[in-house]
Amino acid sequence: QVQLVESGGGSVQAGGSLRLSCVASGYTYSSHCMGWFRQAPGKEREGVAFMYTDGTYEYYADSVKGRFTISQDNAKNTVYLQMNSLKPEDTAMYYCAARFSQSGYYCARSPQLQNYWGQGTQVTVSS
Repeated sequence: QVQLVESGGGSVQAGGSLRLSCVASGYTYSSHCMGWFRQAPGKEREGVAFMYTDGTYEYYADSVKGRFTISQDNAKNTVYLQMNSLKPEDTAMYYCAARFSQSGYYCARSPQLQNYWGQGTQVTVSS
């Protein structure tokens, strides 16, 4: 059974940094899409960063480009989201997601197309 477990959320002041982790287990796919989404109260879930784990694709939403970085440690089956220069508008529940039904060079970014989700980790940025 596929499991995604996020950690690393917390409260930080504007301008600060956090690193989120997503540990994946229970699958044997060698390459696949991993994405980070966020959802603020009253808003739709939005994708902020995606990567194909063979390194052929990476994407950032305009709202986080230049501030967030997605990366992976294959030995630890872990995907990270480094978040720098955080702003109050980054406050949200952050989720990692995996999509296995995808070839390389592109990752579908719609929440409806993700195959598995983690439970989420809260990020709160104060001004």
